[in-house]
Order: sequence, then structure tokens, then C-alpha cells
Amino acid sequence: MQVPPKHPILGDPRIAGLVALTAAALKPPRGRTRIAAALLLGFMCHSLFAAAVLAMIAAMFVGMSRSFGTLAWPWAAIANAFLILQFPLIHSLLLTRRGEHTLARAVPGPHGTTLATTTYAIVASVQLLALFALWTPSGIVWWRAEGVAFWVVSAAYAASWLLLLKASFDAGAEVQTGALGWMSLLARIRPVFPDMPTRGLFRLIRQPIYVAFALTLWTVPVWTPDQLAVAISFTLYCLLAPRLKEKRFAKRYRDRFRHYREQVPYALPRLGPAKIRPHIDATKSHGDRGAAS
Repeated sequence: MQVPPKHPILGDPRIAGLVALTAAALKPPRGRTRIAAALLLGFMCHSLFAAAVLAMIAAMFVGMSRSFGTLAWPWAAIANAFLILQFPLIHSLLLTRRGEHTLARAVPGPHGTTLATTTYAIVASVQLLALFALWTPSGIVWWRAEGVAFWVVSAAYAASWLLLLKASFDAGAEVQTGALGWMSLLARIRPVFPDMPTRGLFRLIRQPIYVAFALTLWTVPVWTPDQLAVAISFTLYCLLAPRLKEKRFAKRYRDRFRHYREQVPYALPRLGPAKIRPHIDATKSHGDRGAAS
């Protein structure tokens, strides 16, 4: 008996997982309260996520020179420092074992564990929205791109965000956006996390999300002391935070991650075609919220 070939798109586990999750969510079992809660949290999650991303893009495009913060100095400096620090600290703490338990208990009732990824995305979105919307600008502008330079830098800025979008898709869009939690609750199924990412940009480097995010920090058309403070702070975070993630991967995936780490560089791609052993690229059902973070 001849086995039909896999569809070139649906055979991709990054897409297959999304399709399966969406199909299950479109036919939810009965349960008005569960369905209403899932849809409400989904709307909240994606609305905040979109607002946070738009706030980031807009605020950094003008070098953090415009925002809604209006504190007087030097209180503004203290508030701005807090806004910078609160994201990496809370973001990293929630990825620890204690943080996982906190997320599981954040939503009252029996569905806290199922909704953990959605809760995590909501918290991260609120943090980023607070940072970029409540920042108090210094009012100092060092450099503003004009003419051809403006278009070149703006194109680089847009490309950096597209690269971040691609890296997020390669890591598992359902986890990155928080959809996994509320859609699993809607379908009344156990959340199935994406496997250890090795496809797409993850074939070139192990940390494409952090690298792409760092690029968005340094390709802006307006430079101010505010933008420099944000760029330096979050670049340091992008260099250090993945070390913690890789420790979790080493414990969870053991030899698979060890072989992957030996073949794929950390942040700078090697010259020449990337080669990953087939057994490392195999799809499994293991998952980890930090896999995409």
C-alpha cells in the first residue's frame, strides 16, 4: 500500500500544530462558562499583545522621545529605571519553577495550568506596554535621520521586526502570542507545546528571537539618551537571559539539545549551509513555555 506524501505546508510541525489547535478550538465541546472565559481571556491577551507591540514599535521609532510619562526630574529617572528593570526581572522569574506555579494559580479555578501561557503573555504585554507608554522622555535628541539615511535606517528597523516575527513563528506562534492557553481551554484539551525549535532561523543560530529583538533596539532613526538606555539594558538582557533558557533546555532535552548546541552557534551564524542531524530535527510532543521565550 502506497503511503500518500505529506503536504509540504501541513507537514511542517510549526504549521501543523497551529492548524490542529485552531481546528479543535473551532469545534469546542459544550460548556458556556468555559467557552466565555476562554474567549474573554483570548480577547484580553491578544488586545494587550497588539497594543504592547505597537507601543514598542512607535516609541523606539522616535527614539523614546515621545510617550505619556510626565514625571518631573529626577523622579522621572527613577521611574524610568524601574520601568526598564521590571520587565527582565519579572519575565525571567516567571520562567522558573516557582514562576510556573504562580502562573498556574493566577487564574482562580481548575483551569489555571491550562491558561498558563495566556497568563504569561498577558503579564509580559502589560509590562512592555507600561514601559513604552509610561516612559518620561528626557527631551534631548542627539541625532535624527533625514533624507536617504531616514529611509535606509527605517528599512533596517522594519527588517528587524520582520526577523523577530519570523523567529517567533519558528519558535511556536501559539506560545509566543499566548494563544495556546485560551484555545486549549476553549477546545477542552491539554495544551500541546511545540518541540525544541530547530527549524527556520533556529537552524542558523540558537537564539534568533533575542538577536532579532536586539536588532530592533539599534536600528532606530532617532537617537536620544532614552533610547540608548533602553538599548543597552535590553541588549544585556538578550545576551544573558538565553543562558538561563539553555539550562532549562539541557535538563529537558538532554542529548538532543547537547547535539544541537554543538552544531548550531549561539548568536552569530556560521558561513556556509547549516546542517542539523535528522534526529535532532525530529518532532516530539515535549514542550516548555521557555522554549519560545
